[in-house]
Amino acid sequence: MFSSDGFHAPSIAEFFPPAIFGDGTIYEFNRIMLIRVIAAVALLAVFWIAASRAKVVPNRFQGGIEFLLDFVKDQIVEPVMGHEGKKFLPFLTTLFLSIVAFNITGVIPFLNIAGTSLIGLPLVMALWVYVMYLFQGVKKHGLGGYLKNSLFPPGVPWPIYFLLTPIEALQVFILRPATLALRLAANMIAGHLLLVLCFAATQYFFFEAAGAMKAMGAVTFAAGFAFVLFEIFVALLQAYVFTMLSAVYLNMALEEEH
Repeated sequence: MFSSDGFHAPSIAEFFPPAIFGDGTIYEFNRIMLIRVIAAVALLAVFWIAASRAKVVPNRFQGGIEFLLDFVKDQIVEPVMGHEGKKFLPFLTTLFLSIVAFNITGVIPFLNIAGTSLIGLPLVMALWVYVMYLFQGVKKHGLGGYLKNSLFPPGVPWPIYFLLTPIEALQVFILRPATLALRLAANMIAGHLLLVLCFAATQYFFFEAAGAMKAMGAVTFAAGFAFVLFEIFVALLQAYVFTMLSAVYLNMALEEEH
């Protein structure tokens, strides 16, 4: 194996960088928070530019933006929610684009880590969805009606409710937001660790390994490049999955029976 003086394997400590300011206080601001701010500002800037330069006949830049907006509407919201989805389209579009922006920083040079790779941001987004679907369900059905629809599925013999209702309560109130947040964060953490592993190994093989071992640097570099492409795919896929499940949960909250 590699010596401790040469190759340095990635560790979970990379997700807890030192504070830039406010160390040890509730105002602590570190590198990952800075990346989140950069991603948010960049996303706002892109859409501000697109809106300020919008034309009847779109150019490539405007066409790309419109493609993203249409993708959320045509591939997520309308297939899942139908006509009910129209009022949730701004929310779900914002959610999708925000997750894409925060995810994609993991493959941008000099940023190199996803803003969603620390559980705080995915948890905030999951709680946003959680509050939204609970509020919409209670608003439409009333508190009693929503709890009845969610915890007591129709067509089940009443003794089965003693087993089924606690499972449904666990799913509605805990598992849905928890799995949304954990799935997103876990995928971004795994992707970052793989990329760091490949490129750290590349640096070691090229600059510190001896003899024929240097040739292994080409292998790890190729693997790192492949993982960059794969990480871009995962960043987009996880935004899609998160938004799709959010639409599903909203739709379930609004259904009369499910």
